[in-house]
Amino acid sequence: MKKLLAITLLGSLLFSQSCFAQDDKSKMPSPPAKVTTVIGSGATISIDYSQPAVKGRTIGKDLEPMEGKVWRTGANDATVFESDKDIMVEGKSLPAGKYGLFSIVNKGEWTIIFNKTWKQWGAFQYKEADDVLRVTVKGAKAEAFSERMTFTIDKSGTVTLLWGDNKVDVHIK
Repeated sequence: MKKLLAITLLGSLLFSQSCFAQDDKSKMPSPPAKVTTVIGSGATISIDYSQPAVKGRTIGKDLEPMEGKVWRTGANDATVFESDKDIMVEGKSLPAGKYGLFSIVNKGEWTIIFNKTWKQWGAFQYKEADDVLRVTVKGAKAEAFSERMTFTIDKSGTVTLLWGDNKVDVHIK
């Protein structure tokens, strides 16, 4: 009976530790990240995302984004883009709010999508009918390889996505 009780307690302890370990998202293969900046117009822009790693794989072949397919522009939950004020993205109007940030790559051009359904897993529930804004920008070769996908926002309003040897700039005012 004592052995059964000891085994049960040990099993419970190990199970509870594994549950708590899963709560520490920084230990995930694609850890969470967030960047927030107040741009020149006074709008506060933030991007909440998870950072996949290349790990020797080939982007577009073994790893997203795949040519012509919608991508959550990150890993795990869909990437969330938020602005506290109305802004202009590549010269087009985007009302203040929270958006799912998706993208499609086609021959070096990136379609950046702001979708009203921001709380979703990946791009599995993505519906084009929920798009609020789409803009197309040219991708470029990054100066340095980025093992983890990373967003930056500078004060002038340039949002930069670095992923592998890809660099994508989106201009916000």
